[in-house]
Parts: sequence; structure tokens; C-alpha cells
Amino acid sequence: MKQRAGYFPKEFGVRNQFLLQSQMFKCLKTLAFLRWSVITVRLKLDTKPRRKCMEKKVFVPFVPAEKSLPEFTFRAVLLGIVLSVVMGAANAYLGLYAGMTVAASIPAAVVSMAILRGVFRNGNILENNIVQTIASAGESLAAGIIFTVPALVLVGAWKNFEFWPTTLIAISGGLFGVGFMVPLRRALIIEEEELVFPEGVACAEVLIAGESGGASIKPILTGLSIGAVFKFCISGITYIKGSVEWAARAGNSIFFVGSDLSPALFAVGYIINLEIAALVFLGGVIGWVIGIPFLGSGGLDAAMDPLDAAWTLWSQQIRYIGVGAMLVGGIWSIIGVRHGISKSIKRLMAARYPVQEDKPVIERTDKDIPFMQLFFILLIAAVGMFFMYYHFIGTLGITLFSLSIMMICAFFFVAVSSYIVGLVGTSNNPVSGMTICTLLGTAGLFLLLGFEGIQASLVTLGVASVVCCAAATAGDVSQDLKSGSLVGASPFKMQWAQIIGVVAAAFVLAPVLTLLHKAYGIGTGLKAPQATLFASIVNAMFGSGKMPWGMVQIGMLVGVALIVANEWLKKTGSRFRTHVMPVAIGIYLPFTLSVPIFLGGLLRTIIEKQFGKKLSETDSMHDYGVLFSSGLIAGESLIGIVIAILIGGNFGFPLSRENGNLSSSLLFAAVIVVFYLLKRNYVRKH
Repeated sequence: MKQRAGYFPKEFGVRNQFLLQSQMFKCLKTLAFLRWSVITVRLKLDTKPRRKCMEKKVFVPFVPAEKSLPEFTFRAVLLGIVLSVVMGAANAYLGLYAGMTVAASIPAAVVSMAILRGVFRNGNILENNIVQTIASAGESLAAGIIFTVPALVLVGAWKNFEFWPTTLIAISGGLFGVGFMVPLRRALIIEEEELVFPEGVACAEVLIAGESGGASIKPILTGLSIGAVFKFCISGITYIKGSVEWAARAGNSIFFVGSDLSPALFAVGYIINLEIAALVFLGGVIGWVIGIPFLGSGGLDAAMDPLDAAWTLWSQQIRYIGVGAMLVGGIWSIIGVRHGISKSIKRLMAARYPVQEDKPVIERTDKDIPFMQLFFILLIAAVGMFFMYYHFIGTLGITLFSLSIMMICAFFFVAVSSYIVGLVGTSNNPVSGMTICTLLGTAGLFLLLGFEGIQASLVTLGVASVVCCAAATAGDVSQDLKSGSLVGASPFKMQWAQIIGVVAAAFVLAPVLTLLHKAYGIGTGLKAPQATLFASIVNAMFGSGKMPWGMVQIGMLVGVALIVANEWLKKTGSRFRTHVMPVAIGIYLPFTLSVPIFLGGLLRTIIEKQFGKKLSETDSMHDYGVLFSSGLIAGESLIGIVIAILIGGNFGFPLSRENGNLSSSLLFAAVIVVFYLLKRNYVRKH
């Protein structure tokens, strides 16, 4: 995701602005008058490969439930821990440097297959799945830490990165992310058919193709090669621009157009299909094509470059519309899956009791961590944070209050994060938007209680850090569990694998942050855009300035309007839907990100319309397009991590010349054309 540092408002304070919060809650109350219902739109994408249709069309994964293979082996756990530490460290640098991280599930799966099947010659798909599950925990946890913990240094609460508090935040946040996701697994992963989990599907395809061998691996390798080369030309030798942008003034208004040149984002759009990709693009249009020109100059200097002015208006004003819409959409998402969540919790509670003869045995592929084990995992995380908050504050009442806020927000945003990644993937999960909501809510409650000063800043960021880690981890857990459900893995073993990965990565993140801070300076050499934003918000809440509460309220109204429109469209039988979350994501994220996602979904629709008669239902997850897309994601992710390691080692590339907008755009268009031609040839041959 593209982020720009340096465009955040200088002053944010809102001491006397909190009376406006009552209006926010009034907007939320209107949700109670809407009919509660689960979103019923179904994507055309069939996310269940290798389906064996019986009379009741029971889904059978690649490895059936009755088949037992070595899964949670010592070598798989050891390899996963090593990859978790390496990828967590690499992504810590990349996130601080560029404000983004790369998904590690697919790269880890590729590395695992190369080692277990290439070296040991006897690895199996379930072992490879455990490796990628553990490894991806390091990447997701690194994102949660680097987005928030550096803000503690930037606001002056810490002089350096303290090892034990940082490690405890990482472990507790990761455990909450895994633990709160367990009762949501069946509701979101199995029963919510409109949630595609694109990267989870892509990872499963990589695993299955590697296990099956033959022709199925060829499109993945082709896409992997193209994605890797293109990413290397962007971030390695900088021969191709990573994005193209243009902005101009027309009177008092600013108009912007641009796009990221990312094959991986294009591939995500192809996998999630046009229905969701178009809604993300619609959000971008609302924010950038309509919102920015409507704001005019926004009080900015007329001499400011139009491109800089457009990004400044987005960072200071427009993105908060997305935050408000996400807040409403998050509540509605939980309302929509409330029955499934309730059923999952009841099933989890029932697992405490011995199985009786008249009760069905839970299959291996549908078994979660037992209730008591889950309870103790969450208890350990809660007790750890209790002692840390008490160490920060020294007051029992505020400590318990902070712990309560943290746990409520953690569960809420774990559900929201899991839902969002099901729509648009982990790489586009707006964790920073959820963290902003946590910061605003926590700081507002503290101010109402009269709790201020550096301690308030410290605890506010402490709460937000745990929630951020939990949301980031939950998004990764969701994708991994989706992969596992497709390949036939054991959920409870994957959940323990994720816990192992979280703990392993947590112990190296504080030393990595300390090393990077001493070498480059976080906030200076390493811009840390998210942490800079969060530090500015906290300084504002306990200082002076102005906060765009009006934009947040507008976003909440937009969210309510989208919900009403969606319910009306559903009643009329229209195939088009206005889901809140993808639109809110499009408003919050840079417009340049939504463009390639939209193009990917558009190409899939064009191909389906052109060759629809030749595409069978069983071909939907085995076709060249989805496999090729999986390769593009894998290639960009792999080379992204390699480049992060090389940059961290101060490795200089011999060639560093960036092409212009036109030539870079033509090269990106060439990738799309190659995609189309390969898919067309595949369809004609089959």
C-alpha cells in the first residue's frame, strides 16, 4: 500500500470538541432501526478447489478428513520458526522504510516446498501448510508492531525501544488475534460464501500445485517469474516507476488521477472478481475524484504543488471519511455474522465435554483449539497486559479500565479485520484505520475521565498497539485457515502453529527496532508513516489543534447510506450490492491502489463473457488465470522480501534509472496483455 510521510497536520487537539461525539453515537443508533441480515451476495469465484460433488454437494478438501498425514512435525515447526523470524525482521525494515509490508504466506509455502520436497524428498502438503502458517505470523506481527510501537518513541514516552514491554505487546496482541479468531472460524471461513480470502486461495493453489506437480505448476511459475522481475525493476534497480500520478488545479479545486503499477494488486483484483473490485474503486472515486475537488484548496498554500496538495488533503481530511465508514461497516459486519459467531461459540463450548455415542464426532478438518486451552491462552495475554498497564499507570482503576477497552476493541477489530481480508486480501487490510478508531476512542474516554499527560499518551498507544497487533494477526490467521480448509489441514494444529510463530517473532522485533533506530533513526531516515500519524493523533488528543471530526461524521453517514442502499437493492433482487467495507476501504486507501485491483476484476469479467461457454464450473479455481494470478502475488512477495534484506544490508544495485510515466505504464500494460493472451490460449486448447 502506498503511503506518504510528511503530509500530516501539524496540530490536532480536540479538548473542547468531544461534545461532537454525541452526534457520532446518534448515527450509530440509526443502525438499530435497520433490519439485521447477513449479506447474501455470492461472488462468481468458486473458492473451493478439487470439489467432489456428492448428492448433498459436500465439500471434500485436497486431503480428506479421514486421511492422516504427518502435519505438525518437528522439521516443519523448526523451518517455520526460522522463516517467521527472518520475514518478521525483513518486514519490520520494509514497513518503517516504505509504510508497507508484504504477505509472507505464499513465499513461505514456496520456500517450504523447495526445502521439504526438494531437499528431504518426502515433504507433504500439510507440512508445507504448517510452515507457511508459522512463517506468516512473523510478517503480520511485524506490521502490528512497526505501525504503533515507534509512536511511543516519537511522542517522547520512551527514549529507546524497551525490550520486555515491546515483546509483551507483541505476544499479547498476537495471542488475542489468534484466540479471538478461533470462535469466528466457522462463521467467516466456512459459512460466509461471499468472503473470498484471495491470498488464502492463492496460497492453497500454490500448495496444491506443488503437491500435484505437472501442468498445474506451470502457470504459477510463469506468473511468479513475471511478478518477481517486475517488482525487482520497481524496487530493486528502480527501472520502472511503482506508480504514475498526475494532478492539476482548476480554479480553487484540485483534480488527481493515478495508479500503482503492481501486478500483485492486479492479481488480487482478478481473484476477488469485479463485484468487490468495483466497490473498492467506487470508494476511491468518492474520496479522490469527488471529495478532493469538493474540498477545494482546503486551506492549503496556493503555491503548493497540486500533487502534494492532493495527497495532503487526503491524509488530513479524506481518509477520515473512510475511518467513519469503516466504523459503521465494522459494526454492521458483526451484526451480519452474529448468528454464525453464536453457533461457533456454542460449538466451542460443547467441545469441553466428552463425546457421547449419540453426538457426532468432530472431524479432524473441523476441530478447533479446545475451549479450556483457548481460555488459558486469552487469560495469559490479558494478565500480561494488566501488569504492563499497571507498570505504566500505577493506578488499579485506570489499569482495569484500559484493559477492558483493549479487550473489547481487540475482539471487535479481530472480527472486522477477518471480514475485510476475506474481501480484499491481507495486503489491503486497513489495519491503520482500525488503529485510528482505537486511538480516538481510547483517548476520548481518558479525557472524559480527566486522565491526561504523558502517561495518558503512553497507555493510549499501549492499548492501540495491542489492538493493531491483534487485527493484523487475525487477518493473517484468516487467510491461513482458508488455505488450510482448502488443502485439508487440521485447524487446531494451524492455530497452535500460529501461536508458535507469534511468540518466536515477538522476541526479535524489539532488537530489530533498536538496531534500525540506531542505524537510520525512526521518524527521520526511516519515515515510519503510520507511527508518525498515530503519534500526531495522540499529541493532538492531549494537546491543542483541530481534528477533522466532521469528516469522521460524514463517513459514518456514508456508511449508513450504503447499508440502506444495500438492503433496498437486495429486496429488489438486483445483483449489484453496496457493501460498506469495500467502499470504506477504497475511501481510506490511496486511489492509486484501487485502480489495479479494479483492472484485475474487469479483465476477469471480460474473459468470462468472451469465453463463458468454454469455462466449466470445475475450471473456476483450476483455470490458468487464477493460477497465474497466484504466481504474480508469490513473485512480488518473494522478491519484495529479498529486496528488503538487501536494502537492510546497504546493498547497492548497479543500475538505478527510473523510466517516465508513459514507458512504465506501457510495461505494466504489457503484463496485462500477456495475462490475457496466456489465458486465451489456455481456453482455446482446453
